[in-house]
Amino acid sequence: MKATILYGPRDVRVEERPKPEIQHPTDAIIKLAAACVCGSDLWPYRGTDNVAEPVPMGHEYCGIVEEVGSEVTSVRPGQFVVGSFFASDNTCEICQAGYQSGCIHRQGIGGSQAEYMRVPLADGTLVATAEHPPADKIPSLLAASDVLGTGWFAAVAAEVGPGKTVAVVGDGAVGLLGILAAKHLGAERIIAMSRHTDRQALAREFGATDIVEERGDAGVERIKELTGGYGAHSVIEAVGTQESMLQAIRATRRGGHVGYVGVAHDVSLDGQELFFSHVHLHGGPAPVRDYLPHLIDLILKGEIDPGKVFDLEVPLDQAAKAYKAMDERRAVKALLRV
Repeated sequence: MKATILYGPRDVRVEERPKPEIQHPTDAIIKLAAACVCGSDLWPYRGTDNVAEPVPMGHEYCGIVEEVGSEVTSVRPGQFVVGSFFASDNTCEICQAGYQSGCIHRQGIGGSQAEYMRVPLADGTLVATAEHPPADKIPSLLAASDVLGTGWFAAVAAEVGPGKTVAVVGDGAVGLLGILAAKHLGAERIIAMSRHTDRQALAREFGATDIVEERGDAGVERIKELTGGYGAHSVIEAVGTQESMLQAIRATRRGGHVGYVGVAHDVSLDGQELFFSHVHLHGGPAPVRDYLPHLIDLILKGEIDPGKVFDLEVPLDQAAKAYKAMDERRAVKALLRV
């Protein structure tokens, strides 16, 4: 089968690899309907995260179950499924509390930028649709596997709700879908922090009411100006850098909430500043599995269309082109047609 492999910084290759096989009785093998490149894939692509050996890439997926292990009972061959980027048993106390990405038996998912993939802990990780979805829903269902679920968790963690003002730091796919989530959850005002006109347009389509182009302290001051000096009730942090995290905290009013989902790189917080900020912080790897049934239902009913974040589509064997376009910010999110 064809699979996308990262060999080192900016060295992406699509090559023939053995088709995955059942390794444990709780596994499932999926034939991918489509694949995509995640913003977090750019960290190793750019060399920020070290790559010691060739790595199969991809952790967002949806497709048709081809084979299941002997202990799998909740999905069967032929079903269309969506899964999360962490495998979980969905039965432990952490899972039952809604934090499947913190499952005591969690396993990372990898290798989804390919024709086939193996999903461990299939019963607790995969959600099947009632029937095969129409082709035009595939991008949105693929988005639900990570960026939609992550943006949704960011909004929930930031306590987004009716009557609140929300600021979103980061205009990548997660930030944009955080805007979509905030709109659906009833936010009264949504401020998108973005310098890119194409992303600003999509932000407005998803529900943003204001655009702030300034960054850092200037961006914080602009948020304060727009909120009567108070700051936003809820702030979504969807980047993962020192600047974005401080910008999010400082743009939040006292007593407000920050939902942080950007994969943190070299972020450190001053204890005294945090102490006097009176800001609630909640985030981490999104428990996408907890939201999947609801998000899939919203997508299939046509109430949300997160697939609009895919503004580039290329065949799987052109994955290097997709990575390059996202690295150069010529694409928000690239879909790989399998």
